[in-house]
Amino acid sequence: MRTSNLRHHLEALRDGNQSVDEVLQSLRDLPFEDLDFAKVDHHRPLRTGFPEVVLGLGKTAKQVSKIVESLAAKGNPVLVTRTDLSAFQATQERTPNAVFNELAKTIVAPGHHPVPKLPGVVVLTAGTADLPVAEEAAVTAELMGSQVVRVNDVGVAGLHRLLDSLPVLKQANVIVVVAGMEAAIAGAVAGLVSSPVVTVPTSVGYGASFDGLAALLGMMNSCAPGIAVVNIDNGFGGGYLAAQINSQTRPQSGPQTIETARPAGD
Repeated sequence: MRTSNLRHHLEALRDGNQSVDEVLQSLRDLPFEDLDFAKVDHHRPLRTGFPEVVLGLGKTAKQVSKIVESLAAKGNPVLVTRTDLSAFQATQERTPNAVFNELAKTIVAPGHHPVPKLPGVVVLTAGTADLPVAEEAAVTAELMGSQVVRVNDVGVAGLHRLLDSLPVLKQANVIVVVAGMEAAIAGAVAGLVSSPVVTVPTSVGYGASFDGLAALLGMMNSCAPGIAVVNIDNGFGGGYLAAQINSQTRPQSGPQTIETARPAGD
């Protein structure tokens, strides 16, 4: 239940287009719906502006499908992260408009009232191995109402590739940098732009990377200001924060345009 949906029901009641019983029916599952194995928080959009996001990890395909069905029934956009094809197939039986992103391992079901997407988010990867985490960030930001430009494989081992994308980066309201190894690209990007940089360390790397700990510490210890760091492999967290920042910078004079980056290559 979003603020706009609640307003619609209240205005319909005021104008005589809905009865008290009809409005009560629409509100009966607030603040949450008890599915026995899960309590689905239908009240969350009223508090935070975005519905509950489902972590698919550790849930059965049937559980995922029933939670998605419950959320989608309220007209909300639904996002499932860390999921798989079997969960998607079960979900699609109950929610036919659901879409599976194999790279990001996400399921998305658009809401009844999609909002226009606001330009301003760039998701950048240091290397191709970082793409699954980056795509999770991009899918999240897009569902939350942001247009996302993807800039891939521009790590510091070939710094000229990053510099080639600089015109695109300078147009962004917020940049999500996804990197493993030593994650030096985070400080390099933050030192070149005036927009905030949300960094996502990944577990990509050899033994001394400690499954992303080296990247996490590198990002946290960067000498460049304007960097926020989320947890290792947390593309969802990076995309969510980026979309929140982007929504706060919504232009009043009309939408802006971010040109698409040219494919980077060695």
